[in-house]
Amino acid sequence: MKALILVGGFGTRLRPLTLSVPKPLVDFGNKPMILHQIEALKEVGVTEVVLAINYQPEVMLNFLKDFENKLDIKITCSQETEPMGTAGPLALARDMLDDGSGNPFFVLNSDVISDYPFGELINFHKSHGGEATIMVTKVDEPSKYGVVVTEQGTGKVERFVEKPKMFVGNKINAGIYLLNPSVLDRIQLKPTSIEKEVFPKIANEGKLFAMVLPGFWMDIGQPRDYITGLRLYLESLRKKSALKLASGAHILGNVLIDESAVIGEGCLIGPDVSIGPGCVVEAGVRLSQCTVMRGVRIKKHACISSSIIGWHSTVGQWARVENMTILGEDVHVCDEIYSNGGVVLPHKEIKSSILKPEIVM
Repeated sequence: MKALILVGGFGTRLRPLTLSVPKPLVDFGNKPMILHQIEALKEVGVTEVVLAINYQPEVMLNFLKDFENKLDIKITCSQETEPMGTAGPLALARDMLDDGSGNPFFVLNSDVISDYPFGELINFHKSHGGEATIMVTKVDEPSKYGVVVTEQGTGKVERFVEKPKMFVGNKINAGIYLLNPSVLDRIQLKPTSIEKEVFPKIANEGKLFAMVLPGFWMDIGQPRDYITGLRLYLESLRKKSALKLASGAHILGNVLIDESAVIGEGCLIGPDVSIGPGCVVEAGVRLSQCTVMRGVRIKKHACISSSIIGWHSTVGQWARVENMTILGEDVHVCDEIYSNGGVVLPHKEIKSSILKPEIVM
């Protein structure tokens, strides 16, 4: 089987992290976002992953070469010269996706994190005999999204309602699809939306089905959702493989610590924290609801909450970093500094406090 991952553009919503690497390579739960998807695809027998990309394909491919060998899976790029929407990339990669076997292929949005129940999706797709299956997830506030209205019992999609004013349902498109190759015949090689132009036509013919995604789901393309996604991911890890999580008197709730990280005495870490490879957390540090990426040093008695600390950064002694502060790569926060929602571009030194959310160029 094959899969296409819609990598797309510049990842502006996750800047300053995406100034250092393309968005799918930003670490989430101590590995690049896209690797979570590729590993799950490999588990259900996918042999080739095509990345639909219009930005820095060589960076992506060079990085993923190692994983290609480790996972024994072929990773290729299909490069757009102009933004092609969510359906155009399928037409562009047609020859890579349709190998004449008639097997369906996966399409994923690269920002989506979940338990990836691909095995169940394959079984459901085979059982209904339609042309396409989309995964849907239930949300509390459907009025913010496009809602998928389905037939009770069968999951057949009846219609799509964009940001409904009245309640019509609470299922939204989760950005995970399994499509028969015949869907490619419906897509022209031009910028096209699969959600607005292709799926409604298949639904009108009664050939589109929706499966409710079991477990958690989050689009982690922006910082607040990234932090929420980390909480849901660690919760899921607790249920599936709790031994991967840290334990001990200094740990509160779900915490993921790379084995090469060094944690000092008297720290209190958690809940919902991930600490990457090669990090040094000195004595008396307090961490909660945050991601600390590879090679970071957090000095004595610093306190970090609801923030993302980019690669190889330093947070000084007694510093306080909170409220969706995002430090890009190689940022140095001096001792006793306070950051309230600062978004700091790479390679900066912060010598004075950031008292209200702002971008530090």
